[in-house]
Amino acid sequence: MKKIAAEFKKFIMRGNIVDMAVGVIVGSSFTAIVNALSNNILKPLINYLLALVFGADSLSEVYTFLKKEVVDGVVVLEESIYIDWGAFINAIINFFLIALVLFSIVKIVNVIRDGKKKLVEELLDDVPTKEDRKEMKKLKIKMTDANVKAFLAEKKLRLEEEAAKAKAEAEEKARLDRLANPTTEDLLKEILAEMKKQ
Repeated sequence: MKKIAAEFKKFIMRGNIVDMAVGVIVGSSFTAIVNALSNNILKPLINYLLALVFGADSLSEVYTFLKKEVVDGVVVLEESIYIDWGAFINAIINFFLIALVLFSIVKIVNVIRDGKKKLVEELLDDVPTKEDRKEMKKLKIKMTDANVKAFLAEKKLRLEEEAAKAKAEAEEKARLDRLANPTTEDLLKEILAEMKKQ
């Protein structure tokens, strides 16, 4: 029994489960906000436009009847077969609102994440490593000195130069290897060049 309880606790406390639970709760609250926006702000505006265009009073009265049941001159919707365009338009409005807000949230999160990543990189560039501190100690540079930034900038420049030099050496080695062991394509190019000379 303890093993099952421990496994259940481990399952519940996983990051994904907790994140998912928070997402569901926030999502349901968010749906209520979107429905309120749609029903209380956008629907009245659309109803007003529909009243001007179609003569209907609201989205709830925009129907296409396939089979109309009329009792005493009044249409009975429960017994009629109809296409409810108002509900469809309302669902489209809700979808676009939710998509727009979710897009905005994802965009904001990505901007924050990118900013955080950039900030961490900038902060790490200005923090000397253990090896840097040893080297600074040999050069008698204290952590409180203004020379720390200059030392780190010089080190970064030196590393970039070393990387560029290593890349150039690797390219030269690859070129020499290709000259020593030419491919069929290289041999054909040489033959073509010799034929053009003659």
